[in-house]
Amino acid sequence: MAMSSGAGANSGAPMSEINVTPLVDVMLVLLIIFMITAPLAAHKIKVELPTAAPVTNPAEKSQSIDLAVNNAGAMFWNDSPVTEAELRARFAVEAAKNPQPEIHLRADKSIRFKEISRILADAKQQGIIKIGFITTGKN
Repeated sequence: MAMSSGAGANSGAPMSEINVTPLVDVMLVLLIIFMITAPLAAHKIKVELPTAAPVTNPAEKSQSIDLAVNNAGAMFWNDSPVTEAELRARFAVEAAKNPQPEIHLRADKSIRFKEISRILADAKQQGIIKIGFITTGKN
C-alpha cells in the first residue's frame, strides 16, 4: 500500500489529479455553438445557372488550327510551312475572329522550350487566348 510520508496532503507536493472543469466548460460552449449554427447550414441558396445553347449550324462552330513545330524549329500552320512573320500575321487574323479558333500546338520533344515560349508570347501579343498542347500517349 502506498502512503505519503510527511505532514499530510498540504505538504506542497505537486497535485497528481487533472482538473476537468475547464475542459467541460469549453466542450459545453462548443456544443452550444454547433447547436446554433447547424440549422443555418441546412438552408440552401437558390441560384439560377445559365444554360448553354447547342450549336445548330456547323459553320458557327469554331475551327481548330494545327500548329506544328519540328526539331529544326520549322513551323507548319495546318501542314503548310510558315515563317515567323507569317505566323504573327495569321495569329492577328485569327484573334480578330468571333468565336476565336483554338490553336493546337504540336512540338517535337527535342525542341528547346525557348522556341515554344517565343511562339506562345507571339500568340498572346496578337490576342490569341485559346491554345492547347497536343501530345502523344504512351503505348
